[in-house]
Amino acid sequence: MTPGQLAIAGLAALAAGVVNALAGGGTLISFPVLLALGIPPIAANVTNTVALVPGYLSGTWAQRLDLQGQARRMWVLLPVAACGGLVGAGLLLITPERAFTLLIPLLIITAVAILALGDQVKRRLAARVSRRPSGHEHLLGPAVGVFFAAIYGGYFGGGLGIIVIAVLGFVLVDSLRRLNALKQSVSLVVNAGAALIFACSGRVWWGTALVMLVCALLGGYIGGHTAGRLSPAVLQRVVLIIGVVVAVAYTVKTLR
Repeated sequence: MTPGQLAIAGLAALAAGVVNALAGGGTLISFPVLLALGIPPIAANVTNTVALVPGYLSGTWAQRLDLQGQARRMWVLLPVAACGGLVGAGLLLITPERAFTLLIPLLIITAVAILALGDQVKRRLAARVSRRPSGHEHLLGPAVGVFFAAIYGGYFGGGLGIIVIAVLGFVLVDSLRRLNALKQSVSLVVNAGAALIFACSGRVWWGTALVMLVCALLGGYIGGHTAGRLSPAVLQRVVLIIGVVVAVAYTVKTLR
């Protein structure tokens, strides 16, 4: 890549970091930019996943206090999440490039739909989950749901956080804040597991990934310190519009 292209990729990662910190859906910014820069679709998805992992790490660290008392859940759910992420990553790597190219509009529209439903999901969960768990809770249901969500996350990942928190909130009884912290740790493990497979695949554009990694971390920092000044709702609408435009553009492109 030329320095100018690296700068564009870095700015996209910076924006993705800010959006992920405030509203979610940063993948819908950074992934299409990598495609526009000429990176093949699977390599773009792989590079994007590797580059954004540190953002999940910093998000989990920021919410670590809300993970206290959730050790049993994490011991069960995180290994399942890792396995699902590995499976999803493996499925991506064996997908023919042409087939993945045809799937791009569907994947982006799916992510847009998930993101659009995010606020409704959170409102319903906030009304339902308002107390700490009492006694022994069964984790088989959440484990199964997390596993299939993780496969999706390892394969593409747009909107993964909304899927995971919906799965957790549907079964577990706890505060939304604590479930959100658990969701963040699950998302970290899913993406880290996928990134581990991708790092050994030979598909990562490492120069681009390193630039994006630094910029995504900076974007997450900026997003965390501008909360209250920037409207998450407005940012989310912008991301949704971008996602729809990109999906339509790639649908037209693939049908030509």
